[in-house]
Amino acid sequence: MASAREVKRRIKSVKNIMQVTRALEATSASKVRRATQAVIASRTYTDKAYEILVNLAGTATPGSSLHPMLDARKDAPKNITIILITADRGLAGAYNSNIIRIARHFATKMGLPTRWVAVGRKGRDILLRSGAEVIAEFTGMSARPTARDIRPIVQLATEDYLNGLTGEVYIAYTDFINSLTQRPRVMRLLPLSPNAAMQAQAAEADYMKQMPTTTAGQGQQYEYEPNPNAILDEIVPKFVQMIVLQSFLEAQASEHSARMVAMRNATDSAKDLVDAYQLQYNKARQMGITSEILDIVGGAEAVK
Repeated sequence: MASAREVKRRIKSVKNIMQVTRALEATSASKVRRATQAVIASRTYTDKAYEILVNLAGTATPGSSLHPMLDARKDAPKNITIILITADRGLAGAYNSNIIRIARHFATKMGLPTRWVAVGRKGRDILLRSGAEVIAEFTGMSARPTARDIRPIVQLATEDYLNGLTGEVYIAYTDFINSLTQRPRVMRLLPLSPNAAMQAQAAEADYMKQMPTTTAGQGQQYEYEPNPNAILDEIVPKFVQMIVLQSFLEAQASEHSARMVAMRNATDSAKDLVDAYQLQYNKARQMGITSEILDIVGGAEAVK
């Protein structure tokens, strides 16, 4: 058994760690509130914009395309690009490992050469260590991201798709459900319009983000002024940017929530460990006192 002095040193060390985890929990709790407000404020608008965009794609006549980012290219290369959104820091429980595992599982399931865009140090480090083809990395993202912050990511993805360097672009992120629940998601970003194979894949894999259902052909009509091409050339890239921004907001809220819960659990575990060490310390101290009393009694008996 460890000495009382050694146990006391362990208790002090655990209490110091507990102070750190409690501070990190409080910091994450304040960030969760701000991140949750940002997610809720933009989620409804983004979902509705995505639905309208899918409906627009569904209004095209067979064999024609309203915009090159809406429909799959016939001469597209047989590869995919995945934008992987992770955190720059750890101490967030299974947040980073879950989304990395899902994204890599999806890439394996697709069975195509995969190009990666790593957003966050944790994902970048894992991909590089595994020998994956990382074509770009983005770290140190803003705590309050705006369209300007994620514009380079969107520009890279859209240019690669339009220039024929990749067949499809996916985004892997963590969907924020509530403070205790976050779900890893993979969503196809480009082309934007759904197809039967994509919908079947989303129904089969629970981690695939369900795309909005098109209402084209159900009485939904759209009028364009001055003309469809002029409007779509302007709004389709903005819609893509909006979807990426919403995914990033969801990932940030999930990260802060996961870190808050992880630090709370770490604090509770530290408290239990301190209690266990305190009991061990009391036993060691009692044994020391008993040993000293026996020495004194033995010495007194020897004097007699």
